[in-house]
This record gives sequence, structure tokens and C-alpha cells, in this order.
Amino acid sequence: MSQYTFGFIGCGNMGGALALAASKSIPAHQLAVCDSDASKTEFLTQSGKATLADLSEVVNCSKYIFLGVKPQGMASLFQKISPMLQKRGDRFVLVSMAAGVSISKIEHMAGVNCAVIRMMPNTPVSVGTGMILYDANEKTTAEDVDGFLEGLSAAGRMDRLSEGLIDAAGALSGCGPAFVYLFAEGLADGGVACGLPREKARLYAAQTLLGAAEMLLKTGRLPGELKDAVCSPGGTTIAGVHALEEGAFRADSMNAVIAAFEKTKTLK
Repeated sequence: MSQYTFGFIGCGNMGGALALAASKSIPAHQLAVCDSDASKTEFLTQSGKATLADLSEVVNCSKYIFLGVKPQGMASLFQKISPMLQKRGDRFVLVSMAAGVSISKIEHMAGVNCAVIRMMPNTPVSVGTGMILYDANEKTTAEDVDGFLEGLSAAGRMDRLSEGLIDAAGALSGCGPAFVYLFAEGLADGGVACGLPREKARLYAAQTLLGAAEMLLKTGRLPGELKDAVCSPGGTTIAGVHALEEGAFRADSMNAVIAAFEKTKTLK
């Protein structure tokens, strides 16, 4: 039986956010973290949320091994851990969050017949409002998936998606927070330009985005419908919408997702 339920290799922005989310469901003695940069694990370990371990301990003693390295670093990581994986005699699950790296490629690099879950999370998982897309190979059992979902239940929404669509969805939900932050910054700057204090403008922009997102999720109405409901004839909102359309706001938003998707293809 594995000593750790979840073990994280790499605790950068995404790996650290997932480990933090997992710490809300998994006790510290069952949650192992390691990173070549010790400063990236300090918050989790010094606050009693996780156990500090070295690479071999995570690989040899974790039921779910989370690979929190960039796509370009996957090959070199597997050169180190593949021999350890091949010596394990118990069941384990590899969990990859590397954009553009397919399940079949992970299987090949691992060099062992094992369960693999490929996921695409986003950074809001650290505050419990993330979006996690995932798929798994045929060696992954329903019990494996249930354990994965349960361990990350505090991260936000989770949705199983055919692997062929994960890169496209990741360009939207994985990269999307950065696009939203740009929009939030622009809204706040607009408020400041109109005379609002910076802190107030930032608060109002963030709460407005949060409220609009909740309206989309809870009403099930189309974005266009909700937009139309705010735009009174000859009013202030439609004037602002007109300004956005003059700047090709929707086309730019589409292009941002498409550009991220095209970049993902080069990582394979």
C-alpha cells in the first residue's frame, strides 16, 4: 500500500495550486511534494498542508504521481523516474498536466504498463473555483478516477473530455484566466480614468466579472441574451458595447484562444 495518496513532482504555479487544492481533502501525511526549487514547497510544508519528500520518495511511495513539469521538461523527467516506475510492484497512477503531451506519449516515456490520467487545470483551482478537464487511458479503473476526483474535489469543477479535445479546451480554460485578468485590468483602468480610486475600481471589476460568470452558470442563458438584458435602448451600456465592438473585442477574444491552441500544437 502506498505511503502517500497524492505525490507532486513540481510545485510551480500550476502544480502548487493543485497541491494546495488537494490539501483541503487529503491530510498532510498522505500528501507529498517535491521540487528542485525548495522555495516552491515552503508554503505547503511549513504551513502543515503537505509533507516534503525527495523525487524518489514521491515516485516510489505515491498512489497518484502528479507530473507538474513543463512540456519541454517531461522527457528529462522520465529519464530519471522511468527506471523507478518499472521497479514498482504495486498499482499507481501517473497524472500529467503538461499541455500538448498526449497519453500515448506519456505511456511511451514511462516505459511501463500503468494507468495514466491526463488533465488540464487552471490556476483558480487554488481558490476552489478552477476548471479541470481530464481523460484517462484504458488501464485506469473507475476506482482510480474516483480517487482522483475525490482528492481534488475542493479544486472546482471537473469534466471528463475526450483527449482529442483537451488541447482546444485547455486553450480556453487553461489560458483563459490570463485573458480575463487583462480584461479586469482594463475595466479597472477605465474606472480610474473616470475618477474612481484604484482599489475601488479593482474591487468593482472583480466582483462584476464574478457576478457575470455566476449568471452564466446559474441561469443557463446564452451570453448574448444576458448582454441584451443589460443594454437598454439608447443607454450607457450599449454605448460601451459599441466601443468594444469597434475595437474588435470578440474577434480578439477568439483570436487569443486560437493562438493559444496553435501554440499548444507545437509542444507535441
